This record gives sequence, C-alpha cells and structure tokens, in this order.
Amino acid sequence: MVDNQQREGRLEELRILSPTAILGYGFPLSSFEKGMARDPHVIAVDAGSTDPGPFYLGSGQSFTDRAAVKRDLKIMIPAAKRAGIPIIIGSAGGAGAESHLRLTLDIIKEILVEEHLKLKIALINSELPKEVLLTALHAGKITPLAPAEELTEAELLASSAIVGQMGEAPFIEALDQGVDLILAGRAYDPSLFAAFAIREGFDRALSLHLGKILECAAIAALPGSGSDSMLGTLRQDHFIVEPLADNRRCTTLSVAAHTLYEKSDPYHLPGPGGALNLTNSKFTQIDDRRVAVSGTTFDPTEKYFIKLEGAKKRGYRTISIAGVSDPVMIEKIDEILDAVKERVIDNFSGSDFGEFDLNFNIYGKGGISLLPEKEEESEPPKELGIVIEACAPTQEEANAICGFARSTALHFGYEGRISTAGNLAFPFSPSDAEMGEVYQFSLYHLLEIESESQLFPIEYLEIDGGK
Repeated sequence: MVDNQQREGRLEELRILSPTAILGYGFPLSSFEKGMARDPHVIAVDAGSTDPGPFYLGSGQSFTDRAAVKRDLKIMIPAAKRAGIPIIIGSAGGAGAESHLRLTLDIIKEILVEEHLKLKIALINSELPKEVLLTALHAGKITPLAPAEELTEAELLASSAIVGQMGEAPFIEALDQGVDLILAGRAYDPSLFAAFAIREGFDRALSLHLGKILECAAIAALPGSGSDSMLGTLRQDHFIVEPLADNRRCTTLSVAAHTLYEKSDPYHLPGPGGALNLTNSKFTQIDDRRVAVSGTTFDPTEKYFIKLEGAKKRGYRTISIAGVSDPVMIEKIDEILDAVKERVIDNFSGSDFGEFDLNFNIYGKGGISLLPEKEEESEPPKELGIVIEACAPTQEEANAICGFARSTALHFGYEGRISTAGNLAFPFSPSDAEMGEVYQFSLYHLLEIESESQLFPIEYLEIDGGK
C-alpha cells in the first residue's frame, strides 16, 4: 500500500460524489449536476449487495436491470471524463463475480462507442479459484462467520461461484496507474469510497466511516432515498455529508443511524484488516442540511482477513399465489396446510422424485417471519395471502409438487366448510409460475491472507470508443 505519509498535506479537502445507492438505481440529473458543480475529486458508486439473495452470485446474472445501469453510466462517464476525475465502481453487476464484471464492462464499451470516448480502465477480479481456497481450507485459514458452519471440501467444491470482499489496497494500486475508471468485483462497500482519500493521505478511519455513509447515497438523508446523490467532504479531522437534492437534509440522527445500518455492534464495524471504532465518534449538526462527523478510529487486526461469499445450486422452484377469505379456513389455516403437506409427501413418497421442499408462506399471518412476534390480534384477519413454494431437483418435479399441493389445498375438506367449489382464490391464470434455478449461500466465512492484494488481480485496458 502507498505510504500515507508521502501524500499527507497534498489536499486540505477532498470531495467524493456518490450518485446513487446501487448502480442502476438511478438518480435525478439535477442532483448529479449539483454534485459535479462542487468539483468532486472522484465519483464512487457501489453496484452490489447480498440483500437480493444467493441467486445472482450463483447464476452469474445481474440483479440490476441492464438498461438502468447503462442509463446511470451514460451520465457518469462523460461527466467524469470532462472533469478529469476517476470513477470507482465496486461489486459490479450485483454480486461481483467475474461474469458480473464482464456484463458491466460490455455496457461501458457500448457507451464509449456511442459517446466517442477513450478510457483507461482497471478491471479488478474478486472471484477466487477453488484450488486456492482448498489449499487455504486444509491450512486452517478459513473460519465461519455466524450462523455459518465449518466449511467442508464438498461444500466448497459444490459452489457455483465464490468471491472475496476486497479492501482499499487494490483500488489504490489501480489509481496509482492513472486510470480513468476502476471496475471491481466484490468489495467491502466503504473501501471503494475511501481508497482515493487514503491514497491522498487522509485518515483511514474517517475515510472508511465516510464511505460507510456514502455507500447508500441519500438513504442517510431525510427523507431517505437510494435513488439520489450525496456529497462527502473529507478534511484532516472530520468529514461532512450533505444531500444534493433541495428537498432532503441530513441530521445527526439520520447519519448516526445509517452508521449502524446492517451492523450488530454499535461501536465496532468490522471490515478487511480491522474494525472502525465509533466509541468516540461525534455527530455535529452544521446547518439545516449538513452533518459533520469526527472522532472515529480504526482498530487493525493482527492478521488480515477478507470475507468470502459463495453460492451453490439447490434445484428448481415453482410457486403458486392464492388468497383465502373464508373465516373458518382462516381460523384453521395451520392445521389445514399441515394436513395438505402430509398429503403431498405421502403422494410422492413412492415415486422416483428426488428430495424436495414444500413451504406455505402465509401473508397476513407470520408471512414475514424474521420480524419480532406481535401480540395476537383481538380479531382474526379477514383474508390471507398464501404463496405455495415447491423446490425440487428438476423444474418438472417442482411443477408437479407445487401443482399437487395447490389442487389439494384448493379442494381440501375441513370441519365447518360450506362451499365445495374451492377454498382458494387465484389472481393469475395459469396459477403456477416456474421460478427457475434455486441457489443457497454456501460460504459466509473469513479467509486469512498474507497480502491485501494477493487474490485480486488487476487487468488494465485501453478502450478507444472513437475508433
């Protein structure tokens, strides 16, 4: 990594423009232009998350729409080129595997041709070879993060794709080569925002804390939005965040709350190489729209760890969506669906079907199971929504299981039943929908590495869209 002392004092202030929470989520052109008018030193944008689940990592598909990503980039790239500043993109394509890098690179190439622009691009890959990880596993250098279990060789080999979350070092290495745009795979979200500042000698802790706020753009403002721009201004002993839309403002509460976003410990925020320590962090309201933050420190770990994310294929899914309004059935819904499930299992027990899962997700009664339990309502709901979900080794098997479960529930007899025409109301015809491949997370582990950049190779490209 570049020695920060060599760069200290170069800039009294550094400005970072975060156009949107995730590349493809969009932003008002007026907000972006206000940000560019503030002469930012770098544009940085996160492009991914594990929030949409394991499908996108496992399948190699992007969870953001291609046209939406192109719209955002077609505004950002020419603006950055005119201003002579770099663009940094992390976790490309949503999950940040090599396939996602290539998908995003294709979009960038199209834009360069359409806009007749020439760029020097750094492509940083974060998808890790299984043979490298097997060696690390046998050496005891891979440990689980709760609630994951100890990694087995079989689970590793079954994974469709495995990525590692890079820190700031690969970004700094690419910036040292004078690139116009960095397109990176899976990255620790704050790192891609902090890299330019750390390279220029600014405090690492403040740079990463600012990155933690900017990664979701205007979500840290009131009213919050993932589709609007934020500006971060970093100085030697504090940073300032402000939204770029006139109808938004940052408050000490909104900024402090976003600092804790997705974290289980309010004082220690772990990442590659250590953790941000917020014990002495101070949030100060400067005016109606801006907040200053100071006092954050960084606690390095003795060894350097990165987080691994992996996904493996489980099979195929079919769903059917139905509604229930019969008060008698609503009162007995749990016992009815348990009986339906038993009937389905019995029906296919003698077949050559593989192992399958059948779930009834009941909306209006525990459909969002991770929320805290509420006290029982004084009156039962007047209607319920049911999503019947079947997962099996093949799409045909999933179709058969879902269809049988749907028809069984539709005509299931129960005490007090009045109508025999059908128990369920279906909003769609056909009632069953093939959802395709199903993936599950197979790795959520820490990997100990010797060098911050050793597993993240950089490819440099000169692309001239004017030719």
